[in-house]
Amino acid sequence: MTAIVNLIKPEAEALGFELVRVQFISGADDPTLQIMAERPETGQLGIDDCAALSRRISEKFDVLEEDGRDPIEDAYRLEVSSPGIDRPLTRAKDYANWAGHEARINVIEAVSGKKQLRGLLDGIDGEIIAIDDRKAGRQTTAIENVHSAKLILTDALIAASIPVSADGADEIEEEPLNEEQED
Repeated sequence: MTAIVNLIKPEAEALGFELVRVQFISGADDPTLQIMAERPETGQLGIDDCAALSRRISEKFDVLEEDGRDPIEDAYRLEVSSPGIDRPLTRAKDYANWAGHEARINVIEAVSGKKQLRGLLDGIDGEIIAIDDRKAGRQTTAIENVHSAKLILTDALIAASIPVSADGADEIEEEPLNEEQED
């Protein structure tokens, strides 16, 4: 996966984006290369941004395939998206940026007998993440012990998130009601 990330990262950076997560999800019928990226200033990626990054990655992978260096030999689906409001936490800066918000952290090695911590993020100090777990109190773990982590959708998170731009969205047209629909 590191080799694939190293191919994708410069394409994202060339567009002014940061990678949030790259993962290959292998399913029986539809393996998917899932890429999450964001604009650093907004933490989001619009539809046009997703399309631009998807095109760049597809073109790069096509050239590599033509040269006999296909990074993924089997058929797969490419999925490029924004991390969304209830985003995954994948980088150290995510734990710092979203401190004070509720998160769920699944760990590799249990912390105080628990494989899942849930509560308010208390940030990160070096490589140590702190979370005020609802049941176990303040817990800490090394970032390398995190299997997966994501924010929990709450009213506070919605309020703290930058509104998604409506640029490119279709206008909603309302038709006037006729007399039969008014009853």
